[in-house]
Parts: sequence; structure tokens; C-alpha cells
Amino acid sequence: QVQFVESGGGLVQPGGSLRLSCAASGIIFSINAADWYRQAPGKQRELVAGITSRGSTNYLDSVKGRFTISRDNAKNTVYLQMNSLKPEDTAVYYCHARKSGSDYWGKGTQVTVST
Repeated sequence: QVQFVESGGGLVQPGGSLRLSCAASGIIFSINAADWYRQAPGKQRELVAGITSRGSTNYLDSVKGRFTISRDNAKNTVYLQMNSLKPEDTAVYYCHARKSGSDYWGKGTQVTVST
């Protein structure tokens, strides 16, 4: 059974930083690609960043240069380092991976960027 444990969300002022973590069981991130999505109130869920099994990364245009996705194979954990946060980054952030044709999601972690 695939399970994710997300952590690292919280309240931060504009310009601040947070690092989200997604620790997995039942799936190996070095074999399967992983992504971070986010969903703001009243908006559709959107792909923020992804990392392939080979380590290639991709980003939503609005977060390029500010966010970095990475992976620790020994800990089977994917991270999202978020710098220079803006109020429009406020959302619930979800870890996602696909295995054997099925999609798996974490429960989400709230990120709020506000003064």
C-alpha cells in the first residue's frame, strides 16, 4: 500500500522560505517519478514541480527560480524547497506519484504566505 507523509507547511511572511517533505512507503521514489501539486481555494489543482526517476525536474512557470524539487533516495523522501514566497503561493500542497497505472496522493499540507 502506497502512503505519503507530508510535512513542512505553515505560515510564513512574503519573501520567506519553507521546505516541504514527502516521505513514502510502498513506492520507491528512485524508480517512480514524483510531483508536488497545489490547490488554492476556488482554484483547480495545479502541478508545481516534478522529478523523474532519473532526476530530471520540471516546474510551473510562476515558481521557476524560486522553488526546487529534490529527492533523498536513502530516506525515500521528496522535498520542495520554496524560497521568495508570495501570497499567491498560498495553497494546500500535495505529494503525488504514479505506480502501476494508479495515482497516489498525500493528504496535503497547508502553506499560507501572509503578513
